[in-house]
Amino acid sequence: MGQKINPKILRLGPVYNWSSRWFDDKRYKETMLEDYKLRKALMEKLEAAGISSIEIERSINSIKIIIYVLRPGMVIGRAGTGMEELKKFLVSILPIKKDGKNAAKLDIRVEPIKEPNLDAYLVAKGISDQLLKRFPHRRVMNQSIGRIMGAGAKGARIVLSGRIGGAEIGRREKLQQGKVPLSTIRENIEFASVPALTKKGYVGIKVWINKGEK
Repeated sequence: MGQKINPKILRLGPVYNWSSRWFDDKRYKETMLEDYKLRKALMEKLEAAGISSIEIERSINSIKIIIYVLRPGMVIGRAGTGMEELKKFLVSILPIKKDGKNAAKLDIRVEPIKEPNLDAYLVAKGISDQLLKRFPHRRVMNQSIGRIMGAGAKGARIVLSGRIGGAEIGRREKLQQGKVPLSTIRENIEFASVPALTKKGYVGIKVWINKGEK
């Protein structure tokens, strides 16, 4: 079972919390699509700031958005000008009522990522960027694993699949150090999957990071 599903989904509750926290029995489909569009827009807009994940909390008259980034200064800007621009951008995306008492409050928080080498998405994104620049894939994998283990991880696994190195036939390559027990729910496993669109075709990148028991 641990090999077939997303490790974060398996650990919802004991280790991880939901990234979207709200209840809406009348507009469930519309609200879920709003969250998807919001995440997609923010991931594209704040890519240069090293965005990793987004949490959304909704209540009756407020929407709270927590953004985890590597470089928060790029998002906040000088004297908070970046936050004002970001708020205007989000208001243009979200169907927020702006009339009187029914106006929904938009609360945006930017949280820094303390250790980027323990964030699976940032590691996978870094590998993707290096593969696009035609770096040797084995060297990229070895260096990434070394940085992860050096940051204090209990184990790490990187899997590449597709036309690696521009090969005519797709293949799968795997590199692992330490222990990555996917069936043990109490272990804090970070996981991310990021594609790299090279000139020869797609290369899928999957990263597992074991941070130990939580």
